[in-house]
Amino acid sequence: MEPLSFTPLLKQIRWGGTKLGSLLNKAVGAADDYAESWEIADHDSGQSVVAGGPFAGKTLRELIASHRSELLGRQSDMSQFPLLIKFLDANDWLSLQVHPNDRQALTWNPDEKGKTEAWIIVGAEPDSQICAGLQQGVTRDEFQRHLQDGTVENTLHLIPAVPGDCIYVPAQTVHAIGPGIVLAEVQQQSNLTFRLHDWGRVGADGKPREIHVEESLACIDFERGPVNPVVPVELASGDHQCEELVRCDYFVIRRHHSVKTIDLELDDRFRIVMVLDGRTELTTESGPLTLARGETLLLPASLQQAKFTPSAQVTFLEILTP
Repeated sequence: MEPLSFTPLLKQIRWGGTKLGSLLNKAVGAADDYAESWEIADHDSGQSVVAGGPFAGKTLRELIASHRSELLGRQSDMSQFPLLIKFLDANDWLSLQVHPNDRQALTWNPDEKGKTEAWIIVGAEPDSQICAGLQQGVTRDEFQRHLQDGTVENTLHLIPAVPGDCIYVPAQTVHAIGPGIVLAEVQQQSNLTFRLHDWGRVGADGKPREIHVEESLACIDFERGPVNPVVPVELASGDHQCEELVRCDYFVIRRHHSVKTIDLELDDRFRIVMVLDGRTELTTESGPLTLARGETLLLPASLQQAKFTPSAQVTFLEILTP
């Protein structure tokens, strides 16, 4: 099976902007509220469709059903593609929210999974901030009191958004993304989100969006405290820098930055490639193709090897499941 490119699923939400087009070359329209580009999705809320080649027009779900072993290799016991891959453009604060873990998700929707995610910041304005976790020592009672009083900001752990930083956000973590930030998001294949607070805003219909305080409080891990950017683990240095950003039960994220050719062995597991900067030629058994900033590609497990040849220098994420 050749490398698979999917047509991005563009989501317009009130906190979105225009940078998915201007920065990442997505085919946005004239609107100014493009919030998310779902790059790879196998969910009822969005199904990725192959953009070209022999499988053009097929959904990822259809490929899982018909070509599971070629696509997933030694992980072909999966009935659903395990990861949801996105780019986000935050032109305003996202709602303050929390996601359940796998066990908790069954309480509200037996067809959903929990949602552990990670963000890699592609671009940020100088004063942009992220909420990642709560301040040390904040208890459930204290948090609930501030939520009721409209002073929940006093409990949040806010950090500067720095391009290149990676924030790992396990399920049960209170979080929000602030304005002026473009990021790549890797998460479990889930769309189960509980809003704690929406900053007093209204939706497109002029009414406040639904808030899920009871569900959120049941999900939050109040022992977690502040969450800070990860400390990358260096795997290679020199002309080809490689670092592991995240390794958890659901995904592994590595970042490659190189000016020389990279040979990637796939070891009978799929890989996802997200180009964050630069341009590279990718050569596999299926032949060569070019990848540029903002493009995402799924390398099926049946491929033996992938060779990346940067035109100058390139930075890309390599994403897999452990």
